[in-house]
Amino acid sequence: MKRLLIAAATASLVLTGSALADEKPDILKVGITTFLSGPASVFGEPAKAGAEMMIADINADGGIGGVPVEVYFVDEGAGGEALLAEYRRLVEDVGVDAMFASISSGNCTKIGPLAEDLKVLNIMWDCGTQRIFEENDFRYSFRTQANATPEMLSTVLYLLKTKPDLKTIAVVNQDYAWGRDSWAIFSTALKQLKPDVEVVAEFFPKFGAPDFSTEISRLQALRPDAILSTSWGGDLDTFVRQATQRGLTNTSTLVLPLAESSLERLGGALPAGHIVGARGDHYFLHPEKAGDAAFTSFVDDFKERTGAYPIYPVFHMAQALSALEGAYKKAISANGGAWPGDEAVIDAMSGLTFAGLGREVTIRDDNQGVEDQLLGTTVRVDGYDFALLDNMMMFDGDAITTPVGMISAEWLETLTPEFVDSVAFESFSHGS
Repeated sequence: MKRLLIAAATASLVLTGSALADEKPDILKVGITTFLSGPASVFGEPAKAGAEMMIADINADGGIGGVPVEVYFVDEGAGGEALLAEYRRLVEDVGVDAMFASISSGNCTKIGPLAEDLKVLNIMWDCGTQRIFEENDFRYSFRTQANATPEMLSTVLYLLKTKPDLKTIAVVNQDYAWGRDSWAIFSTALKQLKPDVEVVAEFFPKFGAPDFSTEISRLQALRPDAILSTSWGGDLDTFVRQATQRGLTNTSTLVLPLAESSLERLGGALPAGHIVGARGDHYFLHPEKAGDAAFTSFVDDFKERTGAYPIYPVFHMAQALSALEGAYKKAISANGGAWPGDEAVIDAMSGLTFAGLGREVTIRDDNQGVEDQLLGTTVRVDGYDFALLDNMMMFDGDAITTPVGMISAEWLETLTPEFVDSVAFESFSHGS
């Protein structure tokens, strides 16, 4: 497998007394929290497999700055209290140099303050809540992908560009923080960009609900033009299967911002003509990577190893590892080739530009990554027993990410309908 993680440090670094050379270690220790049990393991296990493959690749090339990487995995499924205890143990007893945490937004909000106390580099490699850096001023935590605001705003933009005559919409979201917060972002943006759209129903079934017949029956009677669901994992899979079985997908367009991760699991249950997001530009058939031998080699190797194609948590893991590698390379270079101190690596994260398996991401002054967003409409293609993406649009991350120093809820309320045509995007078709 060829190297995929290519990092480019693009911001200058001013060294201070705290960034004097340290003794080069024998091993660079990294802790990674991910769901290895419970319903979210459908994200966590692929991410773990991807991390193992990519770290093996890094070590085969000599490691980071000539130092091999050793990884320690922590199961987020054990619960918040156990996660925090294990996080602290890895930092204080094992002496890890960096932590990647977490998938859960709830866990990220708890770990941020802990990382500050422990003064350890913490890469928030997958969690989506926009509140992390809008409500906190962290030095040691960085997010190497986008947050919920650009993910939801790009979904609104795609919906309005593909369905400019949209009149009615409904939502079916999991009843917990992510389901409520993502709907708040989406609905606020939609109201600003197309005020005449009517929200005809808001359903928030409990997390892990096995039956959506009540919601589906009501939606069939209402016949909204579009139905949003930012649900994920088993909940999303169950809802889509039952919606298709009942014929709901024939009368309303499903809008599924997280469904890239469900495409293969859903198989034939998700028909053509529905909107799917990728939480970034994450897609095993990335339209700009069709001729990239390293990309296609990784996808093939991952499929051979796991039996499935890589999904967005794998891509997020690639970005986190690329950022880690890039920060060390940047700090080593600025330190005259000598091994840098921990604080120099922290400084190097600010302004860093890197790329994992997709387009480049840049870390802003508020430690938030800026990431372009890919969405498409499902299409059935010979040779695949699950839906693929067509009529794809890639939206510029800078234009759709809340400006530094602003709160998403307040910034979204400043948008006007003219914003829809002002955001830059590129179009791709399947096979192009």
